[in-house]
Amino acid sequence: MFDELKGKRVLVTGASRGIGAAVAGRLGTLGCRVAVHYHASESAAEAVCRTIREAGGDAFPIKGDVSRSKEAADIVDRSAEQLGGLDLLINNAGDMLGRVSLADMHDDQYDRVMDLNARSVVMASRAALPHFRQAGAGNIIHTTSIAARNGGGLGGGLYGAAKGFVSTLTRNMAKELAGERIRVNAVAPGTIATDFHGRHSNEAHLAAARVSIPMGRLGTAEECVGAYLFLATDALSGYVTGQVIEVNGGQLMP
Repeated sequence: MFDELKGKRVLVTGASRGIGAAVAGRLGTLGCRVAVHYHASESAAEAVCRTIREAGGDAFPIKGDVSRSKEAADIVDRSAEQLGGLDLLINNAGDMLGRVSLADMHDDQYDRVMDLNARSVVMASRAALPHFRQAGAGNIIHTTSIAARNGGGLGGGLYGAAKGFVSTLTRNMAKELAGERIRVNAVAPGTIATDFHGRHSNEAHLAAARVSIPMGRLGTAEECVGAYLFLATDALSGYVTGQVIEVNGGQLMP
C-alpha cells in the first residue's frame, strides 16, 4: 500500500521530538528519504536519523530557525539540494511558548508565537513551490491543532489563534495550488502525550482533558502518524485536498 513512498524526498520540520519525530521515523522506515529538521535538539534529531538508517532508510539532520523567513526558506532549499529535489513538505514545527493570559501578553510573546506557528508555515511553503514545480507535483501537510477549533486552554489563546491561521491557510493554499498538482492538507492532533504538555500543562490541565475525551485517555505521537501517511500517499488520498483531519480520541467532533 505504501510502496509509492519509496524514494520520495521529504522534509519534516520540527522532527526531533514528539509527533514530528514519529512521522519522520515512520516515513523513513517506509523508504522515504527524509530531511529531519531541528532547531536546538541536535542529539534528538540525530537519534531519529539513526533509527531510520538502522531500518535501511536514508535520513539526515538539518538545523535552522523556521520562525525567521530567510532561515525557513534556507532550510527548504538546503534540504532539496541534499535530497535532489522535494516531493513532500510537512510543516510540523510549532510550540505554545508558554501559557500567557491576555493581561500579561506583550509584543515579544505575540511575535514569537505567531512567527513560529504561522510565519514558518507560509515561508516554508512558499520556498517549496519552485522545487515542486520542478518535480511537476507536490504535497504539503501542515500540523495544526484541536486548539484551532476550541481556542485552546487557558493561557493558550495566541497558540490557538496561530493554529486557526494554519487551518484556514490550508484551505486557501489547496485552492490556489490544485492546478499545479500540489495537494495541501493538515492534521489537527488533540491532547497528545508528548513533551509539549510536559512543558506547558500541569496535571489539572491534563485531567480536565481526559474527562473531555470519549476514549478516556490522551493520545500518543504514534497514533497521529496514520493521518500523515494517509495524506502522504497518493493512492489513498489523491483526491483529497484542503482538508483538516482531526486526531483527538473524540474530544472534538466537528
